[in-house]
Amino acid sequence: MPKKLTQLPSYKTLFILLFSCVLLRFLSLSLYPLMDTTEARYGEMARIMYETGNWITPMFDYDVPFWGKPPIFTWLSSFGFELFGVNEFAARVPHLMVGLGIIWLVYRLAKDHFQSSTLGIFAASILASTISFIILSGAVMTDTALTFSIALSMISFWQAWNNKGKVWGYLFFVGLALGMLSKGPLAIVLIGISLTIWLLPDGRWKKLWNALPWGYGTLIFLAIAMPWYAIAEYKTPGFLDYFIVGEHIKRFIVSGWQGDLYGTAHERTRGTIWLYAFISMMPWSPLLILQWVRTIKDNIDVEQSTDGLGSFLLLWMLSPMLLFSFSGNILASYVMPALPASALLIVYLQDKKPLPHRLYTIGFITPILLIALFSALHFDLVPKRSEDKILAIWKQQPESTQSDLFYLHKRPFSAQYYSSGKAKQRTADINSWLTTQKTPFFIVQSKKDATTYPNWLCGQKGQIDKKTLLYCQKE
Repeated sequence: MPKKLTQLPSYKTLFILLFSCVLLRFLSLSLYPLMDTTEARYGEMARIMYETGNWITPMFDYDVPFWGKPPIFTWLSSFGFELFGVNEFAARVPHLMVGLGIIWLVYRLAKDHFQSSTLGIFAASILASTISFIILSGAVMTDTALTFSIALSMISFWQAWNNKGKVWGYLFFVGLALGMLSKGPLAIVLIGISLTIWLLPDGRWKKLWNALPWGYGTLIFLAIAMPWYAIAEYKTPGFLDYFIVGEHIKRFIVSGWQGDLYGTAHERTRGTIWLYAFISMMPWSPLLILQWVRTIKDNIDVEQSTDGLGSFLLLWMLSPMLLFSFSGNILASYVMPALPASALLIVYLQDKKPLPHRLYTIGFITPILLIALFSALHFDLVPKRSEDKILAIWKQQPESTQSDLFYLHKRPFSAQYYSSGKAKQRTADINSWLTTQKTPFFIVQSKKDATTYPNWLCGQKGQIDKKTLLYCQKE
């Protein structure tokens, strides 16, 4: 048996690690509510899409179009609602299925390149047990679809480059198109950074024209991606200016960008993305660093083969950090597109200079942490930012179908989702609105809120943490 395989856990052990991480994530999907801000916001957009049948423009609220992201994230959760009804499992499970697609792509590349199903399952198990990957894959977010799109394009490029079949060349352009529909031009930028730098040495760029089906591939890209952009601009004029200029230029070069229509910019010290990368790749990031240090110390050329896979994977992994190092507005989830490459790079370095197989059992930390995390969420051992419980009390009230529900403080996104869009928020014309009401419900967060309108007789219907549900009548 080759040394690189004897230095790995058995195929059975690797499969157990892969299966346990995926199964635990699947079982956790309905154990905790959609939480503010991201999941609840995107879940509510999907719910509105499902309710209204408007599959073109994601809506921030019923009369407010959301121009911040393309629609794949809403399509996924809305499709889940179509199949399973409006609930947490339905909102999340399509995203997890996309995550499984990423795992399969990683398995396929490792298996084909190393001609070993064991190394294929090794790469898949590393990715599945990367804590941030398996958690984000089951979350209502945009990053899983983006990561799938980039992985599809990068892996398809490599397969086409190495003459693994014409279909891979077409799938490269499919990945680009899906990237445009998952997060926009950012996907092409990240792919472009990786491939441009990789193609420059050794005259690799000379082979580029013949490696991909540029003519039909471009037509495939345009046919998949461009119709939605044209229809979206037609439906809500101004979308392209905000999305292309605002979200893809100003957001990344203007620290504390104030043009965000739907929230606040996530201002961080430039370079923080590298810290996020180390944390996001846990528990494998220390092992990856150890592998790389050993190759340098022992003067091992990671490009001993002429195909250049080592630098290909390294540049793919580094591209998000290279791009977002210059951005002041970032989230930890921006690292997710790098995770498939990091898993493959660990396998590649293990093939060059094996480490003892006992070190790779570090991956079993992940299923243990998943059990602890989701148990804590399910049994309320940690605080959750969600309105699900207070609104469950509201739904039990017989008057809830006939009365309005009004927040006297900022209405969280989870309040919109769990009230099916019925919860209203305090506005400047609240007094004129109150004159039209007879028996509204109020959710208040402090005693001051509860006494704002003394001419109402209110009875407490329930309380969760610091929030109180009141049912009120005019005196």
